[in-house]
Amino acid sequence: MANPKILAGKQAVIDEIANNVKESSSFIFLDNKGLTVAETIELRRKLKESGSTLKTYKNTLITRALNDLNIKFETELQGPTTVVFGNDIIEPIKVANEFAKKHENLVMKIGIVDGKVTEIDELKKLATVPSRDTLLTMFASGLLAIPRDFAICLDLHSKNLEN
Repeated sequence: MANPKILAGKQAVIDEIANNVKESSSFIFLDNKGLTVAETIELRRKLKESGSTLKTYKNTLITRALNDLNIKFETELQGPTTVVFGNDIIEPIKVANEFAKKHENLVMKIGIVDGKVTEIDELKKLATVPSRDTLLTMFASGLLAIPRDFAICLDLHSKNLEN
């Protein structure tokens, strides 16, 4: 029979994982086998700058936490698994994808984005979406283009009438 203190500690970790999955907009599973300690620290720093967190848990604890949330992974949680989670949907995915491009030992496995299981192909598509600030800038410039073009049109029309 296992020690009650050990079981309580494991249950606390399971609860932490389940809570992170519920509260995070994106939760990505990475295979970081082969990354050096310095590279892992660099990845952790870049993720922290974007408001995300990198943690390593045992696969059995991750599986139990996901089972509590009715999320089933069968083959995805094989080998060393590191998780990235954050409140922004896109930013953790972008940072992990950019880092994976430079370090071939880091591989994205699967993710949970906005409460839905997301395959690797979809994660890579999400990594190409511009940031929120860029999208807002594009939207604002689109809104400003209409009155600007109308003003130019009126100015040209008034110059035509003067001639």
